[in-house]
Amino acid sequence: MTPREVVLRTLEFHKPPRIPRQLWLLPWATERYPKEVAEIQRRFPDDIVGAPGFYREKTRTVGDWYQLGEFVDEWGCRFHSIQAGVIGEVKQPLVATWDDLAKVREPRELLTVDVAAVNEFCRKTDRFVMAGCCPRPFERVQFLRGTENVLVDLATGEKRLLDLLARLHAFFMEELEVWARTDVDALMFMDDWGSQRALLASPRTWRAVFKPLYRDYIQMARRYGKKIFMHSDGHILEVIPDLVEMGLDALNAQIFCMGVEELGERFRGTVTFWGEIDRQHLLVSATPAEVAEAVHLAHRSLYHDGGVIAQMEFGAGARPENVVAAFEAWEACGM
Repeated sequence: MTPREVVLRTLEFHKPPRIPRQLWLLPWATERYPKEVAEIQRRFPDDIVGAPGFYREKTRTVGDWYQLGEFVDEWGCRFHSIQAGVIGEVKQPLVATWDDLAKVREPRELLTVDVAAVNEFCRKTDRFVMAGCCPRPFERVQFLRGTENVLVDLATGEKRLLDLLARLHAFFMEELEVWARTDVDALMFMDDWGSQRALLASPRTWRAVFKPLYRDYIQMARRYGKKIFMHSDGHILEVIPDLVEMGLDALNAQIFCMGVEELGERFRGTVTFWGEIDRQHLLVSATPAEVAEAVHLAHRSLYHDGGVIAQMEFGAGARPENVVAAFEAWEACGM
């Protein structure tokens, strides 16, 4: 069975022969542990890959996401990084006041995807291929406007924020459709919605403002016969029922932050848990035995003839032996 088939059986709860794998690598890890990373990738190759951005027009970025100093992204947002290998933060938003709204320019270059090149990439791999785009309306509007401003705007029902979100959403729908017309297996969107204990906005606001956007992304995938994945950090337990109800296939979330056993009791068999093993504590400071125990807990709680992907992030602070322990434990669960 090919990696693509293993992932599809997992998403459809159709008894895959093993747990599919995916490792998210930050440059922080590859710079510090090049030999260990190479060995991990040799032993535990990814079953899920992202399609490269084959663009006919060059995007207007300046610098490098992961280097010290400033990086300007395709929207013109300026990120400042103080640690090599980790993405920085926007300190001076483009739309600090509403008088600055004219500075926002959609990166139309991202719509110039070379479909033939993407399709050729898909034909040449037996892995499950994710689209090379990732709409993130809540995060993008924060990059443009500033997090504090956005939260105040949401609390007060600021119409200009809603208009800006509608503008972003229209662009993201164009971008998703470009990719949906290719031979990729899945589309993806993301927004980091959770603090350590709760959503960053009320569930009512989430449902009124953002749920309709996410529903459109999911329906786009369905219209073109694609699977649909979402990533969101933090404690998002209150809105997982909404994501399940809308038909999300796979959710990448901090399952240990929310409680693995409760997630299993409520959502096992309804959505695939696309990782993740806790990168805040387990991968950083636990012993390999403790990491393996956590993996077995996740498997017991969440597996239902599929519905689990062995995904984790090897980023700042994580130890290579713990990444290995996690993959070994997942491999044992699939036997």
